[in-house]
Amino acid sequence: MKINKNIIKELNDYLEEFNLTEIEYTEKDIKVKVSKSNFSSDIKISSTNPETSNNINQEKNLQDKSKTISSPIIGTAYLAPEPGGKKFIEVGQKIKKGDTVMIVEAMKTMNHVPSPISGTVKEISVEDGQPVEFGQTLVILN
Repeated sequence: MKINKNIIKELNDYLEEFNLTEIEYTEKDIKVKVSKSNFSSDIKISSTNPETSNNINQEKNLQDKSKTISSPIIGTAYLAPEPGGKKFIEVGQKIKKGDTVMIVEAMKTMNHVPSPISGTVKEISVEDGQPVEFGQTLVILN
């Protein structure tokens, strides 16, 4: 797969010019997503096969939504209360209903995300400093 580096540079320039945190470009079976965290830009490139995409989407739909914790707002996810601090949760950790699982920052406001149920952390679906959308799965519990 050959990627046109000019597209990546142009998308990165758009991030700066329009003060965006994320931009995505799709052409045929190539998708380029450029997102900006606090200090750097992350670039993700993927080639999609329609059959594979459908299977992945079906698996996600089959996932038990009652065992997931979703983002209540659009913002930036932080796994610890401060940079370099101890994370709120780790994979394998037992948590109780109401425990803070992470913070989602929106417009300079730090919003604690509480767990709506008790359980054991199976997967943390976001990285520290990653932009998140409303309703995006943040944590999956057993």
